[in-house]
This record gives sequence, C-alpha cells and structure tokens, in this order.
Amino acid sequence: MTAMLSLRNVWVEYGDKIVLERVDLDIAERSFVSIVGPSGAGKSTLLRLLLGQEAPTRGHILLDGKALKPECGPDRGVVFQRYSVFPHLDARHNVLFGLECARAPLTGRLFGGARRAGLAEADAMLAAVGLADSRHVYPAQMSGGMQQRLAIAQALVKRPRILLLDEPFGALDPGIRSDMHMLITRLWREHALTIAMVTHDIGEAFALATRVLTLDKRRHDPHAPHRYGATAVYDLTLDRRVAAESATASSITIDEIDNN
Repeated sequence: MTAMLSLRNVWVEYGDKIVLERVDLDIAERSFVSIVGPSGAGKSTLLRLLLGQEAPTRGHILLDGKALKPECGPDRGVVFQRYSVFPHLDARHNVLFGLECARAPLTGRLFGGARRAGLAEADAMLAAVGLADSRHVYPAQMSGGMQQRLAIAQALVKRPRILLLDEPFGALDPGIRSDMHMLITRLWREHALTIAMVTHDIGEAFALATRVLTLDKRRHDPHAPHRYGATAVYDLTLDRRVAAESATASSITIDEIDNN
C-alpha cells in the first residue's frame, strides 16, 4: 500500500539538543496512529512536523510523494488538549470562522449566499459532533467535553484529509472521555480521515488506533543526555476489532509505567 505520509531520516535539533533522530515512518491513508512515549520523547514535536508548523533539521517529509511544505495546510486539521475555541464567538460562529478564513482570506467574512452556505455547513458539522442544540451557546457556558467537541468541529469543517490530535482528551473526566472516544471513532470512519494522535494513556492508544508507535531514545548518555534524540522504538499494527474488545476502562499512562 502506498503511504500517504512518509518520513525519511528525519532529525529535529534545537541548538545542540537533539529531540528526534533517524525517524523513518510510512503512514497509510485512513489509518489511525496513536503515538505514545515518556515525557520529552518528542511526541508533540512529531505532530508539529506533520502539521507543517515546523520543518525537520535534517531529512524529508512527504505527503502523497511530494515534499510537505513547512506551513499549516488546509488538508490538515489539529485539536489540542486545551480547547482552542474563540470565547467571544458562539458555537456556530466558532465553526463558521474557519470557513470564512479559507474562502475569504482577505476580508475574513462571507456575505450573501456564500455566508448562508457557510452557516449551513457549520450547523451540519455541529450536528455531527452532537452540538446541534448548542449552536448559539458560548464556550464559557459549555462543559469541557462540549468545548472539545466544538474544537473538533472547527478542525473538521474545512474537510481535512489528516486530523492531528495532541492529547485531546487528557483533561476530561473518564465518562466524558469515553463519549469522546466513540465520537472520534465515528468521525474517523464517516469522514475517511487519517488520524495521528499523541496520548499518554496506553488504554486509549490501543482502544482507538489501528497502529501504535512508541517514541523513545535508543541510546542514553548520562554525561550528554541532550545529544541523543528519540525515534520509533516500537511499531505495532493492530486488528481494530481486537483492540476495541481488549480496551479496559482503566487509564494507564506511560509515566505510571516508568515509575513502577
């Protein structure tokens, strides 16, 4: 199968500190990849590379066989752990804003029939994430789970092919997190998305993904810990049905494993 995203000998260095080294990965279209690893292993750095927020120091990243530009393109959406919503806009206009920026980059506003079409798309996306009855509600009036649903609607309204999730459910209560797992799984299938998700929760990683990557350092030097970067030390492909059946309600984190 031809890879949608390819990383070839990717390194990320900040001054004399190496964060990632020798990363070679192929990510297939419509896969759901969970990225786990200890704190400081470069998980969020890898996500920023895929987003185009920064470029590798060395190596190449390819999207559909072509060099990925170091810019956040419309084919990629992102959801962070902290709710990236605009507090001064209600839910409907939070979602509409992304369409306005994409379709009217100079004015940031849609008018007439284009605005009516945009509002209809925003309403449809709010319905898709379970916020149909909350389109006139402001973020301050929403629970954490509702705000994260809104952030997902913002990311998906522009119809990206790739959705990047940076610990999107880490701040949510267990019951709400379970609901969000079902939501993101449904949206992944319905929208034919390719998803890369950073998480510290091992149970979450295996419950949702078709593939689990573990980032860590292969080499450690106590005298120069900054001179070695992380890479993919484990790469597990999962049967999605088996993963869903084996997931438990408990949350086990990488940091907890490290401390035992």
